[in-house]
Amino acid sequence: MPISLRPYTADDLPLLPGGDSPYDDWGPKQRREVPGSDLDGSGGLVIVDDDGSVLGDLSWHYVHWGPNAGSHNPMIGVWLRPEARGRGAGTEAQSSLVELFFRHTAVNRVEAHTDVENVAEQRSLAKAGFTAEGVVRGAQWRDGAFRDGILYSILRADRGR
Repeated sequence: MPISLRPYTADDLPLLPGGDSPYDDWGPKQRREVPGSDLDGSGGLVIVDDDGSVLGDLSWHYVHWGPNAGSHNPMIGVWLRPEARGRGAGTEAQSSLVELFFRHTAVNRVEAHTDVENVAEQRSLAKAGFTAEGVVRGAQWRDGAFRDGILYSILRADRGR
């Protein structure tokens, strides 16, 4: 499915509510602001199809594996509107975002984390070139309890860069 990524507008926010998947129950939600699209800081982009319809969004924040700036990398996430799921949009969007990070930043690694029960997202990440690294026990609060997740990554070298 051909998709593209673009910055958010205020008009996008009502179309991207989340909360309709069992993997969306993160507790009380704060008022949503229009996120920035700076690849060097926390941010997000909207996923649109070839006619401009909003399919979902991607977001990222940075995590650190060491004390220096070179040891940080983005952790990405994706949310799709129900009508966009199962059509390859998430896989293509995540792959496109990885390409943006490797082309426009110095990061060596991009990560994603998903619930152990979210098999669809696990398949999507594998198709986008991510490698499952293992189970992260009790790492996320969802649906009233701490849940295990699977950590995925893709390295610059995996893309031949």
